[in-house]
Amino acid sequence: MPTAPSSTDTTRAAHTSPGRVQAARRAVQDVGILFRFRAQAVRRRHLSRGLAATFVLVTLAVATVPAFMPGANGPGKAFDVFLLLPSAMAGILALNIASAVASGGGRELLSRDQASPYPISPTTDHLGALLLAPFNIAWMIQAWVLFGSMAYSYAGSKLFQAQVAMLLWLVFCTTLGQVVAWTMEAVRRGPYGIGITRGLLVCLALAAGVVQLTGHATEALDTIPTLWVFQGAVSGWAPRWWILLALLLVSSMVAIAVGAWPTHLAARRMPRDEARMETDQHEPRKMPRTVLGLLIRADRASVWRSVPMRRGVLVLAVGPGLVAIFGDLPWASMTILPGLVASGGALLFGVNAWCLDGRGALWRENLPVPASTLFDARAWVLTEFLGVASLITVGLGALRAGIPDPEEASALVCTLLVVLLQVVGASMRWSQAHPYPVDLRSARATPAPPAAMVGYSARLATSTTFTSLIFSGAARVPDWRLSVLLAIPCLLWSGVRFERTARRWQDPVARALVVTTTAA
Repeated sequence: MPTAPSSTDTTRAAHTSPGRVQAARRAVQDVGILFRFRAQAVRRRHLSRGLAATFVLVTLAVATVPAFMPGANGPGKAFDVFLLLPSAMAGILALNIASAVASGGGRELLSRDQASPYPISPTTDHLGALLLAPFNIAWMIQAWVLFGSMAYSYAGSKLFQAQVAMLLWLVFCTTLGQVVAWTMEAVRRGPYGIGITRGLLVCLALAAGVVQLTGHATEALDTIPTLWVFQGAVSGWAPRWWILLALLLVSSMVAIAVGAWPTHLAARRMPRDEARMETDQHEPRKMPRTVLGLLIRADRASVWRSVPMRRGVLVLAVGPGLVAIFGDLPWASMTILPGLVASGGALLFGVNAWCLDGRGALWRENLPVPASTLFDARAWVLTEFLGVASLITVGLGALRAGIPDPEEASALVCTLLVVLLQVVGASMRWSQAHPYPVDLRSARATPAPPAAMVGYSARLATSTTFTSLIFSGAARVPDWRLSVLLAIPCLLWSGVRFERTARRWQDPVARALVVTTTAA
């Protein structure tokens, strides 16, 4: 065939290709199209609109109601919260960076397989990930904590200006975290990228350990640059407040624009972690004695060899543990951690647990194995996954908390058992009632659409936090038997609901709906 230069020649293409401004405008338009496309795929749109309205109302309430509570803007607890706000702002920035890095650049607006036939640019992917950032219960809780703390500690005529500054700080943290995440993903996919990334993580962990062990944690927190931002936020209509707003707006816009460059760089490179997991070879081990053991081994391998699972569980387990160490949490307060970690771990895959099989679900359904055995294996692996993450977090917190009293140890153990059964039961129930066809090979994939993930996150966070607070109060009562008495009815109730879900799974019609959906 002829090989003479044509209209696709690079010299002519340079004159006809769109400029950067036009490409950016096209990316923004594509994001709008994709976002509307994802919205059309939501099954219960009225519920999504209700969730959005609820989020706005709750945010407004959190940003205003604490200002009218007793003790607000006073010399006691409110003043202590006021002093800790700069450190909380720095913590929010660190959490945004860590979560974005763990997800490989943020969440996907459209999955990799679905997007492959369409000309979706990396800039569109970058902007879509920014839009999906608030569709995360962790981001929402950070925002509510920041707004509520500011309203409680700084109630007065200048509260509106302070809350506007806090909102812009959240936007800046999100955009900067996205830039760092895409940069780390580009480095990770480059030559020696995995070794460089792990080396940086080890160096950060060692530095944090040295600061903590040498007793300079307070001094390090006092030198955080967020103190200047906080002082500008509470300065009212002064020129410093306007300068801060302009600086945050410009910095956020610059971060959005700069983030497109590492996104393009990462898109041109092969995801090394995912490619290695898919092409790695594993020596066969001795066959288990039971069919259940064989199924558990297969499910365990599919979870722990998955890139998003390994990254996600590392952040979930280590992050709250470091907070417990630096915050010097007592054992009575550490009962909050198992519920937090278990809820986050379930959002990695548990809320749509059967999507791990993908097309292999059709093959599994043809195996000469009772349906109850398949259910038990998946539930056991999910419990194991959440339990390991929770124990790592508690172990890190125990490094500074010391030896617990009998009532504290009893409360922590009971909390862990109750929360695990609650989360596993809810996850298996939702996985059966609302399955989704999702490919979790990508580090940026989520087991359900964004609107569904928000609903799952809110329900899990509410139930586990309420349970944790009950046992936190029981840990302060000098009798270890109180926690056991409180745990028995909770375990019985969750166990009955779990057994009901297991019986429903044995219905071939219900099971066929799940299998055909996840295998689509």
